[in-house]
Amino acid sequence: FSEQMLEKVLKELQPLCTAEQEFIEKFFLLNQGAAELEELEVSMRTVSFPPTTRLLSEIFSSLEPEMKSFLAVCNKVHPFSCLQVLVTLNDSVFEMWDSSSSLPSSFLNTVLGNMLLLAKNSFNKCIGTLCKEIKEVKVSSKVRGGILPFVIRFEEFVNFSEEVFRSAQRQGELDKALVRLAGSVFSSINSLSSAKLKANTDMIMMENFHHIHCFLCQKKIGCLEGKKKEAKQRYSQHLEKYVIKYLGQPLEKLNHFFEGVKARVAQGVKEEEVSFHLAYSKQELRKVIEKYPGKEVKRALETLYRKIHKDLSPEENLLPVVWHAMEQLFIQQYQEFEDLIQRCYAGSGITMDFTVEDLLSYFNSITLSN
Repeated sequence: FSEQMLEKVLKELQPLCTAEQEFIEKFFLLNQGAAELEELEVSMRTVSFPPTTRLLSEIFSSLEPEMKSFLAVCNKVHPFSCLQVLVTLNDSVFEMWDSSSSLPSSFLNTVLGNMLLLAKNSFNKCIGTLCKEIKEVKVSSKVRGGILPFVIRFEEFVNFSEEVFRSAQRQGELDKALVRLAGSVFSSINSLSSAKLKANTDMIMMENFHHIHCFLCQKKIGCLEGKKKEAKQRYSQHLEKYVIKYLGQPLEKLNHFFEGVKARVAQGVKEEEVSFHLAYSKQELRKVIEKYPGKEVKRALETLYRKIHKDLSPEENLLPVVWHAMEQLFIQQYQEFEDLIQRCYAGSGITMDFTVEDLLSYFNSITLSN
């Protein structure tokens, strides 16, 4: 509604001011000598504009204050109305400057130029306020996951601005605003790493960066290509962190044992001498391995699956992705354990109760049953 009203006002103003300017120039003979300056039409107009502009300023003395009041009303219609006001004024001013059919009023150019500056200030103030709200948002410690409100707010702005600027002649202001807003959103998500949340922080960051990446892939906004790549990178980083956090749980004691083995080797103990350390002897290794028969490992994986399912929000549907990443890293971990047994316990005949094929079967069974 505000867009239509503003366009109507601007369309009615131009012929009114142009007609009044032509009358003043004709009545007061301000165009005398125009024939002699036919080839320097622009210079002639420059000469005639100052007195014309002064007279028009007297006649339309209330125009600029009324326009300011009208724009203020337009900006109150919707939280992002300043975008529509900016686009409408921008297009109107450039159409007037590009028009060669008639002489645009110098006075009207000045008034609309002032209004355009006012609209840009309102737009920048709106973006600044939105950035501040995003950066200062306090995420509740009780948050369980899902897409954060300020991410949704960012998407609402992008969708609205996309519609408003669809046919705009210039988009420079919008591009700068989008980059600035995206930076605020990324900064707020990153700040969660130091927040004390009950939910897993990496999970929340993973889901939100994934959501932003998918959104930007869909929108294909040139100025946000860098942010799209960054979102994908951040999503991948937090996916890995989240998976690693829970990786050791199904084989916790076995994982702890081999972490100790790796630590001894890193300290300079020869691989073939690790088993002579009482805490990492062959007998201790057998005791730990006995705690993890195949059935127990599968049960532990099922418990882990339920934990991940509970953590993740259904709207992002990342459970298959996370579970597949867990499977890959879990198998890598198993192969690392096997390698350590062969290197540090060579000839002992010690093996784990399950194989890679068993693990693949466990993961596949859990996936199909859920």
